[in-house]
Amino acid sequence: MTRTARIAGLGHYAPGRRVANDEIETRLGLEPGWIESRTGIRSRHWALPGDTLSGIAEKAADMALGMAGVERSAVGLLLLATSTPDHLLPPSAPLVAHRLGLIRAGGVDLAGACAGFIYALALADGFVRLHDLPVLVVAANILSRRINPNDTASAVLFADAAGAVLLTPSDGHGHGVLAASLGSDGSGYDLIRIPAGGSSRPFAEDLNVIETRMSITDSRKVFVRAVEMMSRCSSEALAKAEMPARDITRFVPHQANARILAAVGRNLGIDSARVVVTIADYGNTSAATIPFSLSLRHQVEPLQAGERLLLAAAGAGLTAGALVVGT
Repeated sequence: MTRTARIAGLGHYAPGRRVANDEIETRLGLEPGWIESRTGIRSRHWALPGDTLSGIAEKAADMALGMAGVERSAVGLLLLATSTPDHLLPPSAPLVAHRLGLIRAGGVDLAGACAGFIYALALADGFVRLHDLPVLVVAANILSRRINPNDTASAVLFADAAGAVLLTPSDGHGHGVLAASLGSDGSGYDLIRIPAGGSSRPFAEDLNVIETRMSITDSRKVFVRAVEMMSRCSSEALAKAEMPARDITRFVPHQANARILAAVGRNLGIDSARVVVTIADYGNTSAATIPFSLSLRHQVEPLQAGERLLLAAAGAGLTAGALVVGT
């Protein structure tokens, strides 16, 4: 019998500090309403001084494990999609696995920027099918500590949160990843970046700390490329699944910008009522947005057996991907 992977648990967590637009607009000298009119964001959550990436990841993961009711010793792998690990070395995933009591699980960080969760879930689905073991996928970021206060394009967007999905083996048909389309385009490598702190421009005494913060070099290009890549990958994934867009029950896109979500939805012909949107209250948390949004919506409108989900993202690198997932 062919094994599949099904979603057994969902979890999410947002730090306690809620930051409304007026706080940022006042600091940047922007007119009231400027942020919401351009991004769709009204507020976001930022980490408190004692918060850590591993800590918020653990909270979302613990929620997913609790929902699934899976023995923690049974989990075979933890994948942590993040751009803001606790440290450059070691990876944060082993620490999160240890704190969760995943005594038999491998653990590794995956740096795929905003598309990181898409890649992690695709890899997790394959691991479940191959090894017949549960996999915990966590996506988390503390982007407030990487914001460049002088870069309006990024300062108004980014926020902090964590989301988690637990996949378990299943004998049923139509579960897990039904089709995938992944893409990258290094010609846009410098559109979203943190200039220094890596091996090409290492830390040094004379390094300006601003160079270790995020910047968006061309917002218009980012918008165009994000819409194009998310639309293309989504269309390809739907074609591979032999599924028309009308059969998708929920479209859960990366919460990059409200205008991007609307444009991709129109391109695919997906009614706005089926698009899961959380950006207004939580901002852009990069890789965390899809599992966070899926878990948040599940609390209000629980996932039902037989649903067909479309997940799509694009981000720095440029990286992109889309998955058709059966519940």
